[in-house]
Amino acid sequence: MRTQLWMAIALGVVGTASVQAQSVKTGIEAWQRSDYVAAVAIWKPLAEKGDPDAAFNLGQAYRFGRGVKMSLSEAQSWFEIAARKGHVDAQTTLGLLLFQNGNQTAGLRWLKAAADKGEPRALLVYGTALFNGDGVAQNPVLGYAYVSRAAAQGLQPAKDTLAQLDQILPLEDRRRGVALAIAKAKAAPAPSSKPAKAPKPARTASAKPPAAHPAPKAVAAAPAPAASGNWRIQLGAFSQRGSAEALFRKLSGNAALAGHQAYYLPVGAITRLQAGPFESKAAATSACKALGVACFPVPGK
Repeated sequence: MRTQLWMAIALGVVGTASVQAQSVKTGIEAWQRSDYVAAVAIWKPLAEKGDPDAAFNLGQAYRFGRGVKMSLSEAQSWFEIAARKGHVDAQTTLGLLLFQNGNQTAGLRWLKAAADKGEPRALLVYGTALFNGDGVAQNPVLGYAYVSRAAAQGLQPAKDTLAQLDQILPLEDRRRGVALAIAKAKAAPAPSSKPAKAPKPARTASAKPPAAHPAPKAVAAAPAPAASGNWRIQLGAFSQRGSAEALFRKLSGNAALAGHQAYYLPVGAITRLQAGPFESKAAATSACKALGVACFPVPGK
């Protein structure tokens, strides 16, 4: 699933007037000036003392190689420190990184923790996993509830996924899912946004421009060679094969699917849509990011 969803995260800001919070804020201001070395120098001692915002920010610096040498292992370590202290963005980012790198069990555990606090990206990924039974016990009604909560917060990929689920689930199951979503939202409201006046660093994802549907090139390109490999991406599950075919037609013009084909896999009354093949899991994950829809890398059959 794409998280493409699905990976650009604004750094957290502590909203108190303490010296520690002001230091985190000072680091953010340095980051906004593109003085990444100074930002890292400010955040690192705070992170080492256990400040979750500083640890998360430091993780982002390692993740994108800003002010330090890029190191996903270092990034993951700092994200985990922040995540264990309840930092929602860290839980989401860590969960997505683990999930995309093949550790579904640990990734979904962190995503569930963030989803239970109302984080929309985590709600979408974990909800889709529940619906499809990917890495967790399948529970379509609960999955629908999670995706509904993400869509209610305005997350466009969640709205798109919800529209797909509406074609699959019976009305009664959808009603049960909505009731669950309402109950869970009351128990754990979505995280409140930071004050608008609080300084925020530029989105660190700008180090790698957010993936979106690329604009078509004016010059005709040569046909893409046929792809090979043992990995695919799963794009959804549908009650009617025609719906799966319609989605693939919609996405097939995206450069990420050039040279790849659709696979329509019947599972009971459901048709799962997959695309591929891809030479590696990393290539499949990259395609998910580029497509801009919820999908997962899966081994080819």
